[in-house]
Amino acid sequence: MHSPFRRVAPALVCVAALANTPAQAQTPTPPAPSAQSITITGNYDNAVGSSDAASQGVIQRELLKSRPALRPGEVLEFVPGLIVTQHSGDGKANQYFLRGFNLDHGTDFATRINGMPVNMPSHGHGQGYTDLNFLLPELVSRIEYRKGPYFAGNGDFSSAGSADIVYLKQFDAPFGQITLGPNGYQRGVAGTSFELTPGVKLLGAFEIGRNDGPWTVPERVRKHNGVLTMSGGSAADGWSASLMGYASKWNGTDQVPQRLIDSGALGRFDSLDPTTGGDTSRYSVSGEWHRDSTAGRTHLSAYAIRYELDLNSNFTYALERPADGDQFKQNDKRNVYGLDARHVISHALGSFDARSEVGASLRHDRVRVGLFDSVARRKTATTRDDQLRETLVGAYAQSSVELTPWLRAVGGLRADHVRNHVDALTLAANGGRSSATQVSPKLSLIAGPFAKTEFFFNAGRGLHSNDARGTTATVDPKTGDPVDKVPPLVASRGFEFGARTEVIPGLQSSLALWRLDFDSELLYVGDAGATEASGGSKRRGIEWNNRWIPVSWLLFDADLAWTHARFKNGDRIPNALDRVASVAVTLRDFGPWSASLQLRHLGPGPLIEDNSMRSFPSTLTNLRMGYKFSPRVEATLDIFNLTNKKANDIQYFYESQLPGEAAAVADRHVHAAEPRSARVTLQVRF
Repeated sequence: MHSPFRRVAPALVCVAALANTPAQAQTPTPPAPSAQSITITGNYDNAVGSSDAASQGVIQRELLKSRPALRPGEVLEFVPGLIVTQHSGDGKANQYFLRGFNLDHGTDFATRINGMPVNMPSHGHGQGYTDLNFLLPELVSRIEYRKGPYFAGNGDFSSAGSADIVYLKQFDAPFGQITLGPNGYQRGVAGTSFELTPGVKLLGAFEIGRNDGPWTVPERVRKHNGVLTMSGGSAADGWSASLMGYASKWNGTDQVPQRLIDSGALGRFDSLDPTTGGDTSRYSVSGEWHRDSTAGRTHLSAYAIRYELDLNSNFTYALERPADGDQFKQNDKRNVYGLDARHVISHALGSFDARSEVGASLRHDRVRVGLFDSVARRKTATTRDDQLRETLVGAYAQSSVELTPWLRAVGGLRADHVRNHVDALTLAANGGRSSATQVSPKLSLIAGPFAKTEFFFNAGRGLHSNDARGTTATVDPKTGDPVDKVPPLVASRGFEFGARTEVIPGLQSSLALWRLDFDSELLYVGDAGATEASGGSKRRGIEWNNRWIPVSWLLFDADLAWTHARFKNGDRIPNALDRVASVAVTLRDFGPWSASLQLRHLGPGPLIEDNSMRSFPSTLTNLRMGYKFSPRVEATLDIFNLTNKKANDIQYFYESQLPGEAAAVADRHVHAAEPRSARVTLQVRF
């Protein structure tokens, strides 16, 4: 896996030399068309009449290229209302926040890349674990997002929302680029595509990444990534096949107790355990085939994934094992196999025009997953070790019917079935089998457009699966106490009222009022090897999204979201943020210049159920400036945390104990946001 990247390195060095080509003088002469001619095309595909919900949309490639991202997973922040942070090393999955969910590492937001699911059920660290560090932003063609359990095509993990990240099959031109920044940041990317034989194209892209970060213990991220895609045919009748490979290793930068920072005994970027961290890899092969005919549109896809993670963490320091420390190791090794199929037809339903879709999916995971005590990444004791087989089957049907010229109805029905087999290698009493089935109805009504305005009502039932180990466990592996089994599937119910308008030329606005209830929020805690009991929940909120293009070269974005989240007994839901916001202004193709300034706000939220401890809000500003020396050579300057604000990416409240402390201390634990830093990218197209 490593040798191809070494061969790419010399080519990347050549990019720097090519940058010395003379700059072509250009005068900024941006056009100023009339407001009526301004559209959102090239950035969003969310126009009136294009979707079934106010909270559904598509983000196009042009906008994705306009803003900086500190980490690959932050590409998802283009989904309105979704915030991406990190509480450990950059080789670990991000933390995601949406609609009053601290999604941990992805439990209720379903993500797919290049047609393959990213969420990992029954994962060693967290249910639905979503590691996006293998994402190559340069390959992203578009992001199709949906929020809420209203769409029959979405199943497990999609109650809060979902995103399909679609990769390119062909580049406009071969390219190479180098990015350099402080603290040892180095990134090289090269990509090309060409016609292999008549009608068959081949795309290849490779990435090498290095980063130490601002941390006292250098993060030492070492990343290798590659994609190879062959495709043929057309958008109406074609196919593609992809090979993907990713490997990374890093040192951990886990959260630290606020009491040590306040006393001056510890810096914000220090660590209490310099040996945490891990390594991970993901290799996959996938393929898809599609065809349009008089019988409708058919799409088939299949994938196979090999995934491994070795993760070492320490969040409580010396609370449980004062002599050795509380470091623990989580292992996850799995093979994932899947099939997806769908067929869409346009037809008449009585006297009404209709469009119907049927689909099915199959996913099978074979997993070896374990939790161990560790010292300096060496196993010292086993908490539990299991082999799992988990199969999830889904089938759905939905129809969109034009009831009148101004009213459309979408009705759907989805069925999901999960079957688990747990072979408990260390505690036989926790092994066994479990299964469950859920049927989920969906309904949407779309009225309009009236004066370039349409209205939506959406309702549906959704679900997420629980960790297979929790569905068969009878004994807590640490304490030996009896525990109750949890249901394999947990139901959610949601509804939404929304509106979208373009009544003001150049301005596209949407408003959504939503509610989402869960039967329970039982959580299998990978750090403890057992299920943490939790009751049902109810969340409601408002989202207001705006896109304004006053002139063709200037774009304003403003996404604002407010959430009210409670357990059904009235308690607060820890880490459910009350509000989030993202505001950006983008200057596009202003002669040779482009620029983007984004402000991202994370509001406060409860850290514990009684709301006596709350997280501090934070607001960060990022800047990107670009200059085209020629059509082939472009330089970009990214400045993160422009105002150098001392903020936190994540905050928790729990008990920990340090060597020398007589007892455990309940305290705020924080992971600092990175200080101001700049990265310079040079890209050459050949």
